[in-house]
Amino acid sequence: MSVPVKFLATAIGSFPHESAESAIDLISSTIPDAPVWPQLPKIGLQEQMEIQYSEGIPRSVIDTEKSRIFFDTSGDYSEEFAQFYESYIMAMDPDEGNGDCSAMAISADYSRGIYALEQRLKAEGGTRSFVKVQTTGPCSFALTVVDENKRALYYNDEFRDVVVKALAMKCRWQIRKFQPYAEKVICFIDEPILSAFGSSTYISVKREDVVACIGEVVDAIHADNAIAGVHCCGNTDWSILIDAGVDMVNFDAFGFGETIALYPDAVKGFIEKGGILAWGIVPTSVEIRNQTVESLVSHFDFLVDNLASKTGLTADQIHNASVITPSCGTGSMQTDDAEKVFCTLRDLGTALREKY
Repeated sequence: MSVPVKFLATAIGSFPHESAESAIDLISSTIPDAPVWPQLPKIGLQEQMEIQYSEGIPRSVIDTEKSRIFFDTSGDYSEEFAQFYESYIMAMDPDEGNGDCSAMAISADYSRGIYALEQRLKAEGGTRSFVKVQTTGPCSFALTVVDENKRALYYNDEFRDVVVKALAMKCRWQIRKFQPYAEKVICFIDEPILSAFGSSTYISVKREDVVACIGEVVDAIHADNAIAGVHCCGNTDWSILIDAGVDMVNFDAFGFGETIALYPDAVKGFIEKGGILAWGIVPTSVEIRNQTVESLVSHFDFLVDNLASKTGLTADQIHNASVITPSCGTGSMQTDDAEKVFCTLRDLGTALREKY
């Protein structure tokens, strides 16, 4: 893949605002070349990370009293699954599928941000270089959400398959919605739970299964000629994401920036084949109050030099394959701090382009 992205600035997804329009005002003024639709968890339960993507998936149940989601795996669900797979095949079959994934659409009840961004882009007219969309990753969804017996869905093969395919459809539905407004759509698969991969909690989660789950969603993103990215906000085995076929790896470079260099062969091959590193270099914690553009440029340069020394790539090669982002979503931050994150991100991109 050869897409010019050098120091492009974009975001992870969540914002602390209680108004979609206010969040989009911030997005438009700070990351205009790759705007995102804002996830707004403070608005209510349906904008929470997993619940937001549960709409339409068979047997999903939102328990409003306990502010949680679970799946009812009891009884006979064969007819519901049959209907789901019928809509999946009609949309996704590589030979005869029509690409219409509206059966897994995300309504305005579950995302005000999608429709507010669409309205803003339509009103402004023209196209941007990029528009970024996102979905909760299949591993994070299936390992976090449980059944009626509080067992993670991931360990139920039938339900895990439905979750993977439903999220793949949700990616394609988003991509097609925003393609009229962008030269390229970027779709992130958010997999924060992979920071715990290999721990005793998830010792039974196999590497090849993680690669297969993410890879199936990546294939769906590629079916509509979009860029597939994966975000993980902690340390993980970064080669897993590369092996899943993603085009862009987004990581918390502020807190875990040196970990990407622990996989020099995988990263070198990834970049040489056109892969992109999305450096989450701007912290999404109160630490943002202590940072300046100059301090973050210095930290970024250190991390690039370290990666270059381990991989044999030149700094220029790495720069040309570098996108910059906040280290994670800003949904849990104070609004003033989140706005500083994005203003700093904008100014950091300007500083890096001027320097290099």
